[in-house]
Amino acid sequence: MDLKQFLELFNPLPGNHYLLVTDKVDEVTNVLAELMQGVNGEFHLALYENEITTLQDKLQNTKLQSIQNISKPFRALPRDHDIVIIKDIMQIHKNPELLLRIAYTTLANTAEIIIMQKKGMMDVQKMKELLEKLEFRTPNEIDIVAGYDLVMAKKMHMWGNGL
Repeated sequence: MDLKQFLELFNPLPGNHYLLVTDKVDEVTNVLAELMQGVNGEFHLALYENEITTLQDKLQNTKLQSIQNISKPFRALPRDHDIVIIKDIMQIHKNPELLLRIAYTTLANTAEIIIMQKKGMMDVQKMKELLEKLEFRTPNEIDIVAGYDLVMAKKMHMWGNGL
């Protein structure tokens, strides 16, 4: 998987916190962890899995939250993250709207959310409408990772839910 263009979406700064919510540790997990380590940022991983995973050495500094039940939400502190990436979870989670509400709450003002799903698994237009409904702004589809649909949106300061 070529992630060069994907990584151009990010401009991490020291002290930034990125959160990846996914069902597997893969190349995306590894490159995001390395990216955050390179700037002394924090990489948080909310991993939906059936068994506890032993993280690879390159993920040693990752803050792992293991979630055993696909109907449960992930946990995150309010306004604690600069970017939330939700990958391959929206189509299998029992309450995808709840995931987006939690993401909204944990994002800092003007922070971004990225939804990644395997091509054909997500109705992109409906996802953009759902993001708008939940007070995210400027949802856009981005075609930069082969085999994946990406939708990106922004939480704006003083808009919507007032968080």
